[in-house]
Amino acid sequence: MSARSIDDGALLLLGGRSEVGTEVARRLAPGREVILAARRADDLQPQIEMLRSVGATGVYPVEFDADRTDVHERFLDEVFDRFGRIGVTVVAFGILGDQARAEADPAHAVQIAQTDYVAQVSILLGLAKRLRAQEPRGGSRGAVVAFSSVAGMRVRKANFVYGSTKAGLDGFVLGLIDSLHGSGVRVLLARPGFIVGAMTRELMASGVEPAPFSRTAPQVAEATVHALRRGRSVVWIPGALRPLYAGLRLLPQALWRRMPR
Repeated sequence: MSARSIDDGALLLLGGRSEVGTEVARRLAPGREVILAARRADDLQPQIEMLRSVGATGVYPVEFDADRTDVHERFLDEVFDRFGRIGVTVVAFGILGDQARAEADPAHAVQIAQTDYVAQVSILLGLAKRLRAQEPRGGSRGAVVAFSSVAGMRVRKANFVYGSTKAGLDGFVLGLIDSLHGSGVRVLLARPGFIVGAMTRELMASGVEPAPFSRTAPQVAEATVHALRRGRSVVWIPGALRPLYAGLRLLPQALWRRMPR
């Protein structure tokens, strides 16, 4: 993929209700088909109408349960068979979970790990296999966007269950990027900070203030698409978080554990 060039195949959004995911799709939708994959796919009318309004040539809801890793292969086969070439896949599903509940109820911690790590590993490997098999166009076989988080850069006690899944996912995607190097399949790893939106609304309602360098879903999407057009492999959102976390990684553990968030 050259700078400012994105494969012209269909856009597959895994997590069709994701605020960030739909904002990314809105920016990439004009002139292409969009596939919205989510649970209760018959209840995606607002997303469908929005994407049609910005110029998508067609918007197609498909049923997708990320936690059902046993049917991921069949799901991907059906999507590729039905829609043909997939130009961009945005993997935007995930849950924040509840840290206090997870510490008291290991089953909840496992659910967070299942959705935010295990399911992502499963679908990303399935995508990589199928994209490798696509015929190249201008040297591209397609692109994948995966969302990590700065929460995984150094895991905090305030959300160590969620943060640990992002730490694992971040390492996995970096390895996937190396594995796919030279194949024509591009992977962009996005590392946003605190996102002000639906996923964090309950936290903020409980009195949690947005972290420094917070961004909204449209801001995260804009930075992600900009990085995708430039052919980047990793993007920090905002960029100021990169040097900040380089310093925070050096902070002694005794001081780190006192961090409130």
